[in-house]
Amino acid sequence: MTAAAGVCYRHPNRESWVLCQRCGNTICGDCQRQAAVGFHCPDCVKAAAPATAKIVSGARLRSVVRGRTPATVVLLGIMAITYVAQFLTQDVVTAYLAYIPQITTTEPWRLVTSAFVHGGLMHILFNGYSLWVMGNLLERTLGTGRFLTVFFASVIAGNLAVLALGSSSFVVGASGGIFGLFAALFVLNRGFGGNNVSLVVIIGINLALGFILPGIAWEAHVGGLAAGFVVTTFLLRLRR
Repeated sequence: MTAAAGVCYRHPNRESWVLCQRCGNTICGDCQRQAAVGFHCPDCVKAAAPATAKIVSGARLRSVVRGRTPATVVLLGIMAITYVAQFLTQDVVTAYLAYIPQITTTEPWRLVTSAFVHGGLMHILFNGYSLWVMGNLLERTLGTGRFLTVFFASVIAGNLAVLALGSSSFVVGASGGIFGLFAALFVLNRGFGGNNVSLVVIIGINLALGFILPGIAWEAHVGGLAAGFVVTTFLLRLRR
């Protein structure tokens, strides 16, 4: 269905200069559906619904965009408080919370607590910024419970990958969870029909750095990435 330039393709009597980002049709205010970038028309939203578990609907997506992200804020707060505690106790806190593969069975809580301790200012700033950017998007889209499930499953899987691959590394940082969020973003973007090339490049660069730079537990990155992909895919199928 087409319409003259400058008028809505569904309501020819309504002037508009807003275009659907998928098909290029002109859409009026009533036909605009908020998308990650710009707007989509109702037909494109309907066509994409099976691939996106029907997340994309006008009122629902507006609530997603405007929703709050309490889990992301709390996670960042815990990371910040823990980092200050590391500094004040001269890393005594680090010794109690970091993941040590050899004592996994006797002190299993370290599989989770290691995500909140970091090896330096740049380490926590990078992980914190990544969590802030992706957490704000993914928590709104997946919901708080699913977002936390993906994050912590990825953290645990990343640490278990360190154990499984025979490393004796002293593991700190939320990188396993961050790579899990990268994978979740990939799965969601693919479901929305988006182009994942840029995201794949970013993931590839960060994975490569883990192999090139010394002192980085690349096993945690790989494990977190795999867990994020599997868990997000599973959760979306359940939601569907």
